[in-house]
Amino acid sequence: MPRRRLTVLTLLAILLAAVVAGLIASHRTSAHDRAVAAAARPLPLPLTVTTATAGRAIPPGFLGLSLEYPAVEAYAGADPKAINPVFEQLVRNLTPGQAPNLRIGGDTTDWTWWPVPGVAKPPGVRYSIGGNWAAVTSALAHGLGARLILGINLELDSKTEAATESRALLAAIGPGSIQAFELGNEPELYGSFSFYKNAAGRHINGRPSGYDFSKYLPDFARIARSLPAVPLAGPATGAPKWIPELGRFLRAEPRVTLATLHRYPLQLCFRPTASPAYPSVGHILAPSASAGLADSVASLVGTAQSRHVALRIDEMNSVSCGGAPGVSNAFVSALWALDAVFQMARVGVDGVNIHTYPKAPYELFTFAHEGDSWSGSVAPEYYGLLMFAQAAPAGAHLLKTSGALGSVRAWATRAPDGKIRVVLINGYTAQARTVAIRIAGSNGAATLERLRARGVAARTGVTLGGQSFGPATTTGLLSGPSDVTTVKPANGDYVVKLPQASAAMLTLRP
Repeated sequence: MPRRRLTVLTLLAILLAAVVAGLIASHRTSAHDRAVAAAARPLPLPLTVTTATAGRAIPPGFLGLSLEYPAVEAYAGADPKAINPVFEQLVRNLTPGQAPNLRIGGDTTDWTWWPVPGVAKPPGVRYSIGGNWAAVTSALAHGLGARLILGINLELDSKTEAATESRALLAAIGPGSIQAFELGNEPELYGSFSFYKNAAGRHINGRPSGYDFSKYLPDFARIARSLPAVPLAGPATGAPKWIPELGRFLRAEPRVTLATLHRYPLQLCFRPTASPAYPSVGHILAPSASAGLADSVASLVGTAQSRHVALRIDEMNSVSCGGAPGVSNAFVSALWALDAVFQMARVGVDGVNIHTYPKAPYELFTFAHEGDSWSGSVAPEYYGLLMFAQAAPAGAHLLKTSGALGSVRAWATRAPDGKIRVVLINGYTAQARTVAIRIAGSNGAATLERLRARGVAARTGVTLGGQSFGPATTTGLLSGPSDVTTVKPANGDYVVKLPQASAAMLTLRP
């Protein structure tokens, strides 16, 4: 019996030791796993916001729209006594409490004419405007209190037509609503792109092959002399070889009070898929598409200022020369637009006009009209512009920031009412990030509003602060329950978690 008892006790001791060893091993394994998981989890990215300002204040009407000539009646309607109220509200949203800036031109500048009595419609003209178009435009401008930049046909090369068109528009709309007449559109293309086909089917260019900036200058001066005494805008170019000639242009044209340039980061035509300028999600989120785009005009801000001339990027959007599904019409364009407009503010331009027109690959909105009722469908990109409008009201200053954020972009502003806003844009399409924001002199509670969608390719379901315009809006205002939250600082930091491919805005009251 004693031997047997010893054997049982020994077995029990061995079993107990094994259990204890297993528990210890299990604990060690769990601790190791937790340590590995913690090491793999990205640390919060540090961002410091100072009270020092960067550059001048955001001018009133900074964020404007650019429309093609036929887009006016397509968006505003054909009845000057019943302008589309949804469109009007969507315009107002981008410049609350300010005079909106509307540029009407684009390609159709040089395809449009005001019919001249006794003159047959010239080849190359595809769109005619007249009394009703002008009445609609006048009603729209006066209803919004807008300032207009109106394109005048230069490619037609007719002083008579340019004078007729400009004088008729001035009489119908009034000088108080016209900021400038913009003579021509992207004249760098006149010698290489077809203006029209003749009766034999041959393509005819607006100018001879080899048309360059030196030939353009006397053309501009000659046609400009036929226009009424209204400030002029130009050169309305987006060509890398022409843009640096802005100083030369302004010296030659003292009547030009508004310098206008065009910028698109990506282009579908003539670009191989491997090119960084070819439309793709990665390319539109790359720094070259936003910071690089702004840097391409930064040196010209001083050029314009030295001549006491304002500089507007009066035509800008994501992709030129055709559609890019999943890029120009998707949520990724909202993230791009938010950053790109901030970048333009950073370099000091006086304003940006986002281009849109019916069936454009990057169209901001579409409208339906039935009886006396209007409704509108709002594209993802508009939401990004709307967040910028909230974050950078007129008179706001950009604040200096610092921090290693990788593909997270950060902007901070201080508005005239003292509110500080910090905008974060997560350019990581497959990774959430957390940012720890330290704001000099601030320790009170803040509110947090998010811009998000189901993914970068989403064309619907975009929300701003939990609200949206839905599949269609009859008011032009965001609706639905808000999901704006309160954030309190922890150890001096406002910690913001950013889902992949999203943006957020932190707002602190003074």
